[in-house]
Amino acid sequence: MSAIDLTDAEVLTIDEAAALLRISRNAAYAAARQWRATGGKTGIPCIEIGRTLRVPRADLNRLLGHAGHSGSD
Repeated sequence: MSAIDLTDAEVLTIDEAAALLRISRNAAYAAARQWRATGGKTGIPCIEIGRTLRVPRADLNRLLGHAGHSGSD
């Protein structure tokens, strides 16, 4: 089994998003909770799949001002 290349992942775990944003795991989970509590007005964009949260890469790129950037050059 090979390692997943995060530059191509469509969705990220909260931990992976935290690493990309260079924030702590706790701060990332707090920001994800904030996103859900505010209806997407503030925080880290996330979706719930079952009992897990995932961060869509496209939404994270938009948040960072990288619209249209897929993560691979």
